[in-house]
Amino acid sequence: MARRYDCNDATDRTTGLREAASAVRRGELVVLPTDTVYGIGADAFSSEGVADLLDAKGRGRNMPTPVLIGSPNTLHGLVTDFSEQAWELVDAFWPGALTLVAKHQPSLQWDLGDTRGTVAIRMPLHPVAIELLTEVGPMAVSSANLTGHPSPEDCDAAQEMLGDSVSVYLDGGPTPGIVPSSIVDVTGGTPVLLRAGTLSLEELRKVVPDLEVAN
Repeated sequence: MARRYDCNDATDRTTGLREAASAVRRGELVVLPTDTVYGIGADAFSSEGVADLLDAKGRGRNMPTPVLIGSPNTLHGLVTDFSEQAWELVDAFWPGALTLVAKHQPSLQWDLGDTRGTVAIRMPLHPVAIELLTEVGPMAVSSANLTGHPSPEDCDAAQEMLGDSVSVYLDGGPTPGIVPSSIVDVTGGTPVLLRAGTLSLEELRKVVPDLEVAN
Protein backbone atom coordinates (compact mmCIF):
# COMPACT_ATOMS: atom_id res chain seq x y z
CA MET A 1 0.00 0.00 0.00
CA ALA A 2 1.44 3.34 -1.06
CA ARG A 3 2.05 5.99 1.60
CA ARG A 4 1.69 9.70 0.93
CA TYR A 5 3.13 12.62 2.88
CA ASP A 6 2.31 16.34 2.74
CA CYS A 7 5.68 18.08 2.48
CA ASN A 8 4.09 21.45 3.22
CA ASP A 9 3.55 20.19 6.78
CA ALA A 10 6.84 20.18 8.68
CA THR A 11 6.19 16.98 10.62
CA ASP A 12 4.80 15.12 7.63
CA ARG A 13 7.73 16.30 5.51
CA THR A 14 10.30 14.98 7.98
CA THR A 15 8.51 11.62 8.20
CA GLY A 16 7.98 11.46 4.46
CA LEU A 17 11.61 12.14 3.60
CA ARG A 18 12.74 9.50 6.11
CA GLU A 19 10.31 6.95 4.69
CA ALA A 20 11.20 7.85 1.10
CA ALA A 21 14.93 7.46 1.81
CA SER A 22 14.29 4.04 3.39
CA ALA A 23 12.21 2.98 0.39
CA VAL A 24 14.91 4.06 -2.06
CA ARG A 25 17.54 2.11 -0.12
CA ARG A 26 15.31 -0.98 -0.33
CA GLY A 27 15.17 -0.60 -4.11
CA GLU A 28 11.58 0.62 -4.12
CA LEU A 29 10.01 3.50 -6.07
CA VAL A 30 9.12 6.97 -4.79
CA VAL A 31 7.39 9.97 -6.35
CA LEU A 32 8.89 13.38 -5.65
CA PRO A 33 8.28 16.98 -6.75
CA THR A 34 10.86 18.72 -8.92
CA ASP A 35 11.14 22.21 -10.39
CA THR A 36 9.54 21.01 -13.64
CA VAL A 37 7.05 18.17 -13.04
CA TYR A 38 6.65 15.30 -10.57
CA GLY A 39 9.16 12.50 -10.98
CA ILE A 40 9.19 8.78 -10.21
CA GLY A 41 12.54 7.71 -8.86
CA ALA A 42 14.69 4.80 -7.73
CA ASP A 43 18.24 4.29 -6.52
CA ALA A 44 20.35 4.85 -9.65
CA PHE A 45 22.54 1.88 -8.67
CA SER A 46 19.63 -0.55 -8.16
CA SER A 47 19.16 -2.40 -11.44
CA GLU A 48 15.92 -3.94 -10.16
CA GLY A 49 14.65 -0.57 -8.98
CA VAL A 50 15.33 1.04 -12.37
CA ALA A 51 13.69 -1.92 -14.14
CA ASP A 52 10.63 -1.52 -11.90
CA LEU A 53 10.57 2.19 -12.72
CA LEU A 54 10.51 1.49 -16.45
CA ASP A 55 7.81 -1.16 -15.93
CA ALA A 56 5.68 1.24 -13.84
CA LYS A 57 5.78 3.79 -16.66
CA GLY A 58 5.36 1.23 -19.44
CA ARG A 59 8.64 2.41 -20.91
CA GLY A 60 11.29 0.44 -22.78
CA ARG A 61 15.04 0.25 -22.21
CA ASN A 62 15.50 2.23 -25.43
CA MET A 63 14.50 5.33 -23.43
CA PRO A 64 17.06 5.36 -20.58
CA THR A 65 16.22 7.01 -17.28
CA PRO A 66 17.87 10.34 -16.42
CA VAL A 67 19.73 10.76 -13.13
CA LEU A 68 19.12 13.51 -10.56
CA ILE A 69 21.79 14.53 -8.05
CA GLY A 70 21.80 16.77 -4.99
CA SER A 71 25.12 18.55 -5.55
CA PRO A 72 27.39 19.42 -8.48
CA ASN A 73 30.24 17.76 -6.57
CA THR A 74 28.57 14.40 -7.18
CA LEU A 75 29.47 14.76 -10.86
CA HIS A 76 33.12 13.96 -10.12
CA GLY A 77 32.29 10.35 -9.36
CA LEU A 78 29.77 9.86 -12.16
CA VAL A 79 31.07 11.42 -15.38
CA THR A 80 34.28 11.49 -17.40
CA ASP A 81 35.71 13.80 -20.08
CA PHE A 82 33.62 16.64 -18.63
CA SER A 83 34.73 19.77 -20.47
CA GLU A 84 35.35 23.27 -19.12
CA GLN A 85 32.27 24.43 -21.05
CA ALA A 86 30.18 21.74 -19.33
CA TRP A 87 31.34 23.00 -15.94
CA GLU A 88 30.48 26.56 -16.99
CA LEU A 89 26.93 25.42 -17.76
CA VAL A 90 26.73 23.72 -14.37
CA ASP A 91 27.97 26.86 -12.61
CA ALA A 92 25.45 29.03 -14.44
CA PHE A 93 22.30 26.92 -14.36
CA TRP A 94 22.44 24.37 -11.53
CA PRO A 95 20.36 23.78 -9.59
CA GLY A 96 17.80 24.30 -12.31
CA ALA A 97 16.14 23.12 -15.49
CA LEU A 98 19.24 22.07 -17.42
CA THR A 99 19.94 18.42 -18.20
CA LEU A 100 23.43 17.54 -19.41
CA VAL A 101 24.16 14.41 -21.42
CA ALA A 102 27.68 13.31 -20.51
CA LYS A 103 29.90 10.24 -20.72
CA HIS A 104 29.55 8.24 -17.52
CA GLN A 105 32.43 6.60 -15.72
CA PRO A 106 32.94 3.15 -17.32
CA SER A 107 33.43 1.59 -13.89
CA LEU A 108 29.94 2.50 -12.61
CA GLN A 109 27.80 -0.48 -11.68
CA TRP A 110 24.43 0.74 -12.87
CA ASP A 111 21.90 -0.10 -15.57
CA LEU A 112 19.72 2.83 -16.62
CA GLY A 113 18.68 1.30 -19.95
CA ASP A 114 20.41 1.41 -23.31
CA THR A 115 22.60 4.45 -22.60
CA ARG A 116 25.54 3.72 -24.94
CA GLY A 117 27.94 4.92 -22.28
CA THR A 118 26.22 8.23 -21.54
CA VAL A 119 23.96 9.59 -18.80
CA ALA A 120 21.46 12.46 -18.78
CA ILE A 121 22.05 14.22 -15.47
CA ARG A 122 20.54 17.18 -13.61
CA MET A 123 20.37 18.91 -10.24
CA PRO A 124 16.78 20.07 -9.70
CA LEU A 125 15.84 23.36 -8.05
CA HIS A 126 13.40 21.96 -5.49
CA PRO A 127 14.11 21.73 -1.75
CA VAL A 128 12.29 18.41 -1.22
CA ALA A 129 14.08 16.79 -4.14
CA ILE A 130 17.49 18.10 -3.08
CA GLU A 131 16.97 16.96 0.51
CA LEU A 132 16.12 13.43 -0.60
CA LEU A 133 18.97 13.30 -3.12
CA THR A 134 21.43 14.55 -0.51
CA GLU A 135 20.31 11.75 1.79
CA VAL A 136 20.31 8.82 -0.66
CA GLY A 137 22.66 9.86 -3.47
CA PRO A 138 22.02 9.76 -7.22
CA MET A 139 18.54 8.66 -8.26
CA ALA A 140 17.20 7.49 -11.59
CA VAL A 141 14.20 9.80 -12.07
CA SER A 142 11.71 10.10 -14.92
CA SER A 143 8.44 12.01 -15.16
CA ALA A 144 5.82 10.35 -12.94
CA ASN A 145 3.39 9.42 -15.69
CA LEU A 146 2.43 6.43 -17.76
CA THR A 147 4.17 6.60 -21.13
CA GLY A 148 1.98 8.52 -23.57
CA HIS A 149 0.11 10.40 -20.83
CA PRO A 150 0.72 14.01 -19.72
CA SER A 151 3.48 14.65 -17.20
CA PRO A 152 1.91 15.33 -13.78
CA GLU A 153 2.02 18.78 -12.24
CA ASP A 154 0.64 17.60 -8.90
CA CYS A 155 0.83 14.53 -6.72
CA ASP A 156 -2.82 13.55 -7.35
CA ALA A 157 -2.18 13.10 -11.06
CA ALA A 158 0.93 11.03 -10.43
CA GLN A 159 -0.79 8.77 -7.91
CA GLU A 160 -3.80 8.29 -10.16
CA MET A 161 -1.54 6.92 -12.90
CA LEU A 162 1.04 4.99 -10.88
CA GLY A 163 -0.95 3.78 -7.85
CA ASP A 164 0.64 1.12 -5.68
CA SER A 165 3.62 0.56 -7.99
CA VAL A 166 5.14 3.39 -5.90
CA SER A 167 5.91 2.94 -2.19
CA VAL A 168 6.06 6.58 -1.09
CA TYR A 169 4.55 9.76 -2.55
CA LEU A 170 6.04 13.09 -1.46
CA ASP A 171 3.39 15.77 -2.07
CA GLY A 172 5.02 19.17 -2.44
CA GLY A 173 1.98 20.88 -3.96
CA PRO A 174 1.69 21.94 -7.62
CA THR A 175 4.93 22.23 -9.57
CA PRO A 176 5.77 25.45 -11.46
CA GLY A 177 4.74 24.08 -14.86
CA ILE A 178 5.08 21.43 -17.51
CA VAL A 179 7.86 23.06 -19.52
CA PRO A 180 10.65 20.44 -19.42
CA SER A 181 14.32 21.01 -18.77
CA SER A 182 16.57 21.99 -21.63
CA ILE A 183 18.98 19.23 -22.70
CA VAL A 184 22.56 19.86 -23.79
CA ASP A 185 24.91 17.13 -25.01
CA VAL A 186 28.43 17.71 -23.67
CA THR A 187 29.95 14.41 -24.84
CA GLY A 188 31.77 16.00 -27.81
CA GLY A 189 34.14 18.87 -28.38
CA THR A 190 31.31 21.39 -28.80
CA PRO A 191 28.11 21.33 -26.68
CA VAL A 192 24.93 20.62 -28.64
CA LEU A 193 21.41 21.67 -27.67
CA LEU A 194 19.21 18.58 -28.02
CA ARG A 195 16.01 20.11 -26.62
CA ALA A 196 15.13 23.72 -25.80
CA GLY A 197 12.95 23.78 -22.69
CA THR A 198 12.85 26.17 -19.77
CA LEU A 199 16.21 27.60 -20.84
CA SER A 200 16.29 29.11 -24.31
CA LEU A 201 19.10 28.85 -26.85
CA GLU A 202 19.83 32.54 -26.28
CA GLU A 203 20.20 32.10 -22.51
CA LEU A 204 22.50 29.11 -22.93
CA ARG A 205 24.65 30.87 -25.53
CA LYS A 206 25.35 33.68 -23.05
CA VAL A 207 27.43 31.07 -21.22
CA VAL A 208 28.55 28.88 -24.14
CA PRO A 209 28.58 31.11 -27.25
CA ASP A 210 29.48 28.28 -29.66
CA LEU A 211 26.60 26.05 -28.54
CA GLU A 212 25.29 24.17 -31.57
CA VAL A 213 21.74 22.99 -32.22
CA ALA A 214 20.93 19.39 -33.09
CA ASN A 215 19.44 18.83 -36.55
